[in-house]
Amino acid sequence: MYTLKKSLGQHFLIDENISRKIVESLPVNEGQQVLEVGPGGGAITKYLLQLPGIQFKAIELDREKVQFLEKTYPEIQGKLINESILDAALPFDGPFRLIGNFPYNISTQIMFKLLDWRTQVDVVVGMFQKEVAQRIAADHGNKEYGILSVLLQAYYKIEYLFEVHENSFNPPPKVKSAVIRLTRLEQPVDIASERKFFVLVKTAFGQRRKQLRNPLKTMFDKELLAQDPIFTKRAEELSVADFAALSHKMI
Repeated sequence: MYTLKKSLGQHFLIDENISRKIVESLPVNEGQQVLEVGPGGGAITKYLLQLPGIQFKAIELDREKVQFLEKTYPEIQGKLINESILDAALPFDGPFRLIGNFPYNISTQIMFKLLDWRTQVDVVVGMFQKEVAQRIAADHGNKEYGILSVLLQAYYKIEYLFEVHENSFNPPPKVKSAVIRLTRLEQPVDIASERKFFVLVKTAFGQRRKQLRNPLKTMFDKELLAQDPIFTKRAEELSVADFAALSHKMI
């Protein structure tokens, strides 16, 4: 067996129906490359290994879990990467899909890693703390809507699939969980540049209670700030398309 490591935010899925449902939420074709993040005790892994014709790899930081998985599922030999997803290089050449019960303490950082990898990752199915899942899926005008919502929705369509009860895990987490799917947009929003867009969004939400003309005053021409009514709004009132359009007007 294996031990649970609180420092790694480990809560292992023990509900077979939920494990199957997560794997069924990931569309795969013959020859598809798939990376699982944080396989832990193998709840999702065992179903992924049964998918016919996929090229599978899993990334797991905890050495003890790697040994457990290799012993329990001999067919996983040579498919495990023993390091943190946050430090990992691209695991495949060409496109691949991402799936996992993402460690809750680093799930937001994993999403920023996804943005780095987005040209190769076209679909993601992930389990998150419910609040994080809601934040990623939130629409503008919603208090959950923030930096992560805008940056991810600029490149991916987000679907909030289903929620998972605490008793589906060992040990049960103190938070609710939810599964979402991200599918890369055929046509991402039209931004001036990634750097400008990211800086704009992060700065706007850095003072989310204030009218945009305050946090953004160094980024736009004074006249534009005074004339365009968009700058009297707050960050959460702007759609992803609004932010994209603004990125073209930055100094």
